[in-house]
Amino acid sequence: MKRHLFFLVLLLLAILPSTEAQMTDDEPALPFVNKEHYICAAMQLDDYLPLIEGKRVGIVGNQTSIVGQTHLVDTLLSLGIDVRKIFTPEHGFRGTADAGAKVNSGKDEKTGLPIVSLYGKNKKPTPEMLQGIDIILFDLQDVGVRFYTYISTMSYVMEAAAESKLPVIVLDRPNPNGFYIDGPVLKPENSSFVGMHPVPVVYGMTIGEYAKMVNGEGWLKDGIRCDLTVIPINNYDDAIYELPVRPSPNLPNWESVYLYPTLCFFEGTIVSIGRGTETPFQVYGHPNMRGSYTFTPQSTAGASKPLLEGQRCRGENLVEFAHDYAYNDNQLHLEWIIEAYQQQSDKGFFTNYFRLLSGDKQLQRDIESGKSADEIRASWRDDIEAFMAIRAKYLIY
Repeated sequence: MKRHLFFLVLLLLAILPSTEAQMTDDEPALPFVNKEHYICAAMQLDDYLPLIEGKRVGIVGNQTSIVGQTHLVDTLLSLGIDVRKIFTPEHGFRGTADAGAKVNSGKDEKTGLPIVSLYGKNKKPTPEMLQGIDIILFDLQDVGVRFYTYISTMSYVMEAAAESKLPVIVLDRPNPNGFYIDGPVLKPENSSFVGMHPVPVVYGMTIGEYAKMVNGEGWLKDGIRCDLTVIPINNYDDAIYELPVRPSPNLPNWESVYLYPTLCFFEGTIVSIGRGTETPFQVYGHPNMRGSYTFTPQSTAGASKPLLEGQRCRGENLVEFAHDYAYNDNQLHLEWIIEAYQQQSDKGFFTNYFRLLSGDKQLQRDIESGKSADEIRASWRDDIEAFMAIRAKYLIY
């Protein structure tokens, strides 16, 4: 299905009655689909089993790597596939580790398979780690944002596989933030594990499409190319998507995933985004801010020692904003960051991490100089248009 069909869907939904809200003809509409709507690549066994039968398989996966209600590893083992190793990204194989916490290698208690961490000493598989493997199967649920590290893990896996002459199969999954493109394009001098490539913060591609772009644009080390196969999603279009499994500990629901592209910028500031509360990535606040909503971060599973732990924060709860998605502009909401900055007298509002998240020093400078959200967004236009020309070459749907 071509992407222009998505806009036809939007047009039809704009003139039909909505179960989410009563909308007029001139109000934007955005489809919302539940977790049963799409047939993810992992479920289409006939499309990739012939490619891995008789081979020693390494799987890059975590708690999101499921086939219906069963983990991909268990499914393949039950079908007689020779799975040799599990490679796991940030948050670990079970998806319970804190953001940024070291993930240790070990052994899966259920299957006895070795688990190799790609979020510890090595973020890129070493040749030794890949010994005894004939092919790599990659299946992680991305959220479509540059600083969400699963695409960085994928890039390193592709690079290591190319160097060891191993093929990689990416089992594609929906992008729950695939319905818009926004944000500064990363500058090479700001490259890090939370942003490796010259793409906007929100890039509007599935993880399979992104893999094709990384390969096709020569973004792997020394321009090396990976032997890459992408198994596509069936019945896919861009929409707000309710994930069947939380992709990481602090993205517990669709509202947090929807708000994540903007609220994650606060991770590079002194403002809390609700880690250590029941609403992570759905609220923001600080003890010195104004606002009608208050919360107090506490150390919890998946959020040990959160920012501003034990301090009463005042700010905003954005859950209802998320529920009004059909009325909202599909873009980053810089006004939240600008307003929070303007309420703080402390000049240390930004940390160096903000530069890595934004991928461009100019965003902080623009906020500090008093530019409006519209003025800042206009400065991205040329870079985004150039990116979209690159992106168009790798779209599958």
